[in-house]
Amino acid sequence: MWLQGPAAKCEAIPAERKHPWRLVLLGAPGVGKGTQAELLAERLGACHLSTGDVFRAAAKCDDCDQSPAMKAALEYMRRGDLVPDSTVWEMVRERGDCILRCGGFILDGFPRTLGQAESLKQLMEQEKLSLSAVLNYELPVNEIVQRLSGRRTCEQCKSVFHVTERPPKVENACDRCGGRLYQREDDRPESITVRLDAYERSTAPLIQFYKDLGLLVSIVAKGSPDEIAARTMNRLKDLAGH
Repeated sequence: MWLQGPAAKCEAIPAERKHPWRLVLLGAPGVGKGTQAELLAERLGACHLSTGDVFRAAAKCDDCDQSPAMKAALEYMRRGDLVPDSTVWEMVRERGDCILRCGGFILDGFPRTLGQAESLKQLMEQEKLSLSAVLNYELPVNEIVQRLSGRRTCEQCKSVFHVTERPPKVENACDRCGGRLYQREDDRPESITVRLDAYERSTAPLIQFYKDLGLLVSIVAKGSPDEIAARTMNRLKDLAGH
């Protein structure tokens, strides 16, 4: 339902939980937020709700399967424009049951602005629900640049490698299909710095918003994905004990 929209039926109804976790994940590009969302979803039995997944799924659907909000969002993206808050919110609101009537969720990629955060807060308050926590994954800028600038992508199957952390068996060749590996434009150091600056400007008010609400939990994003997930789970256990 999250991927296809309100006309679809949910194929992954989670078990009812007495205290379901309702989490928002924040973090700059390169901190591994998506990976953490997947690992936490497994550990907590919650739904991983990624707005990026929605956009990718919608781009593959026929026009007749797209809601007006989704069509509008894709049109902005095709032009290279930012999707406005109102359109993003309408897309999320269409999938409100995934947030309001499930056994917990992990929101990844939403909210990204203060306006989106306020809309989410109002929706949940109407249903007498509240967020459990907002996890903010942090990593020094130089480490983010090193992590992203080392990524290499296969021209053919789009598999991703890393020159030091996950190198291919044969230099510049994909392990899966043998295709040539290349560095994406947005993975070059100069592009990464621009992306990080834009992220900081847009997210600083959001971080303060959740900090003022007492929901912000900072997580150091160093180490392997499993180590970071274990660190996160320990913080969540501390919260559950209070």
